[in-house]
Amino acid sequence: VQLVESGGGFVQPGGSLRFSCEVTGSGLDVDAIGWFRQAPGREREFVASVSRSGDSTYYGDSVKGRFTISRDNVKTMVYLEMNMLKPEDTAVYYCAAGNRAAELAKHSDYADYWGQGTQVTVSS
Repeated sequence: VQLVESGGGFVQPGGSLRFSCEVTGSGLDVDAIGWFRQAPGREREFVASVSRSGDSTYYGDSVKGRFTISRDNVKTMVYLEMNMLKPEDTAVYYCAAGNRAAELAKHSDYADYWGQGTQVTVSS
């Protein structure tokens, strides 16, 4: 499984960004997909995950109500829509694949595959 993120960048507080994660290799239908982030000097943090079918989603407490994860199994793409961005959302964001979305929500150790990461900077 290979994961390639796109869509990072610079945005002002209150703005929006949309990430994409392209999944290639064994196919999107075999894995749950999640997003994690890591800011300088901080541990990697769970952001969101979506089940294989797309029916179940999980969110970190700091992004609930602002971020939305979705997937398109036909296009083998997973998306993260980020709204009402705050400076504390500044981090490198990583796409990850694992067996179960609920497991990804518990800890990043449950991720078997990782993307290369993409930077998001929220600043005025």
